[in-house]
Amino acid sequence: MTDKKTFSRNKILKELYFEENLSCADLSIKIDKSFPVTAKLIENLIAVNLVIETGFAVSTGGRRPLTYALKQNVMYLVSVAMDQFVTRIVVMDMQNNFVSPIEKIVLPLPDNAGALEILKDKIIQVIYSSGIPKEKFVGIGIGMPGFVDVEKGINYSFLPLGNNKSITKYIADKIGLPVFIDNDSSLTALAELRFGAAKNEKDVMVVNIGWGVGLGLILNGVLFRGHEGFAGEFSHIPFFLNGKLCSCGKTGCLETETSLLLIVEKAKEGIAEGRLSKLSSLPFDNLEVASDGIMKAVLEGDQFAIEIFSKAGYNIGKGVAVLIHLLNPKLIILSGRGSSAGQIWQAPIQQALNEHCIPRLYQNTKIEISTLGIHAELIGAAALVMENYERIPVNKSHPALHEMS
Repeated sequence: MTDKKTFSRNKILKELYFEENLSCADLSIKIDKSFPVTAKLIENLIAVNLVIETGFAVSTGGRRPLTYALKQNVMYLVSVAMDQFVTRIVVMDMQNNFVSPIEKIVLPLPDNAGALEILKDKIIQVIYSSGIPKEKFVGIGIGMPGFVDVEKGINYSFLPLGNNKSITKYIADKIGLPVFIDNDSSLTALAELRFGAAKNEKDVMVVNIGWGVGLGLILNGVLFRGHEGFAGEFSHIPFFLNGKLCSCGKTGCLETETSLLLIVEKAKEGIAEGRLSKLSSLPFDNLEVASDGIMKAVLEGDQFAIEIFSKAGYNIGKGVAVLIHLLNPKLIILSGRGSSAGQIWQAPIQQALNEHCIPRLYQNTKIEISTLGIHAELIGAAALVMENYERIPVNKSHPALHEMS
């Protein structure tokens, strides 16, 4: 197969991953090839059991076209979602189903020189434990906090290799699969753009509520990363004169009054001061269990837990007000780990907008809770691999594709 045909074939598989079902005419437009050429490529992909017919599309007045989809269980992705303390790894199929249990490990990233080696070994273990032949894996997508250079495969904040060596090349050389990395908030936004509430929307802000408060920007229907890929450092905008030291080394950042770390800290302080709450039994030394417990208490109507979240939500709203003044988005999605608290965020954020934003600017901006929730980063990491699918050489792809060479 020529390079051009390989590229076009990869684009068909990529588009079917993101859209699930498409007609030949739809695919022809998306890959910018004639209908006969596209039909031939589809025919070849059906012959090697990568694509299947899925019936006729809904009638629009003329002859109903056949639609096509990726065949299940023929290609797989390794998805990795990292935060500062915990890493989750899972194998996913082409329909974004988890085909292995999520492997969760405590892996602190700050000041941890051995974190990359542990990550690499754990990915190898997950692949082996899945029982799926390695040649069926398309690649590995990794979301991580910090200043991530997508093109060079470098994280300037964590997982140092020395001399700015590429994380993606290191893992790819060790495992033998293509590897792609990106900032966790960018991947959360990518998941929302491709599979969530931002699908088919043009201007959206995705607020990633976790141990920090990240931001993914979707501008004119495209994920916006900025000049060097570092756009969206929402957590580190200096909003407060509270004298609190932020993880970035500055003081008064948005993160110091909004993050899940802050929420756990406030809960611990309140319980120590004698506040009556279900939170009194939480193990505050275990951040993940504590934050999950606080969110559970919010959903159960615990007054103290609601109070903590409401204050954090109000402060997030103050930050969002600034972003609305700058970008005038149609939609704001609250995503990530913290979105599990649900609708409790919306009222205090709306209150902050009422107080700090020009009404004409925010009155047509919607605020929604993500339907992807805590899995958004995992879905985004898988999508990152498929976003780059044209770049994956044929010898790294599914063995069936060699039959088309």
